[in-house]
Amino acid sequence: MDRFVFLTVYGLSRGAIYAAFALALVLIFRATRVVNFAQGVLAVVSAYLAYSVSGATGSYWLGFGAALVSGLVLGAVVERVVMRRVEHAPPLNAVIVALGLVLLTQGILGMIYGNQYRAFPAPFSTVAMTVHGVPLMTRYDLFVFGTVLVLMLALAVLFTRTATGLRMRAAAFAPQVSRLLGVNVGRMLTLGWALAALVGAVAGMLIIPTGLGLHPTAMDLVFVSSFTAAVVGGLDSPIGAVVGGLVVGLVLSYVGGYLNSASTPLAVLALLVVVLLARPGGLFSASTARRV
Repeated sequence: MDRFVFLTVYGLSRGAIYAAFALALVLIFRATRVVNFAQGVLAVVSAYLAYSVSGATGSYWLGFGAALVSGLVLGAVVERVVMRRVEHAPPLNAVIVALGLVLLTQGILGMIYGNQYRAFPAPFSTVAMTVHGVPLMTRYDLFVFGTVLVLMLALAVLFTRTATGLRMRAAAFAPQVSRLLGVNVGRMLTLGWALAALVGAVAGMLIIPTGLGLHPTAMDLVFVSSFTAAVVGGLDSPIGAVVGGLVVGLVLSYVGGYLNSASTPLAVLALLVVVLLARPGGLFSASTARRV
């Protein structure tokens, strides 16, 4: 029983981080109708900049702030300089360009920072609090849960209660009609990419101190799990992203704890296949999936 409790708490804490990254994928999808496969490497770039700022100043929070600013700017630059070139091309073109951006950026980071793993300290204690001898959450886990909750509520309010969020969704769903109504579609797409990169930077800053380490390819497996979480919950639902992240975290924790860690990638793949077969739009999808 103690093992089950430990695995559940551990799965929820890791799932909250996957949920944060899934929220970034949901944001970019709702704002542009594009799944950004470069989301992980953009988060790594922000984390490296935070590492440099923290090392120079000795302050984690200055580094955290630098990660947020760099994520915001980097997302806008990538959309303006790279992704806008394939805006009207078939969807596969955007995927190929994003994957090429991943390989290019990882190579540049390797040349600048090297390919060794670097430790990144957490702002709060990572020692688990125990109840009757059973290790539960750490103070850092509570910080992660609180951050993810704030992100989820902020995105929900943005897309349902603000004029900017409604313009972003309109620009993504019907760009021609939106232009006729006076919406600056290009500006809305840039804003969507910038905000998604900012949320991705937050997710990267949350997961790297958990023992993952800082490396040019650090977010590759995290992206796979987070993408699965977004698909499980529904790419159009912030609440679904959080639920999907928690589900993925629990599945990985139980499989790794009761079977072996080598089985966890297969568990993620199996979960993704089951959801795509049973409910392609995700558990919280409000509309039926489109055939393409």
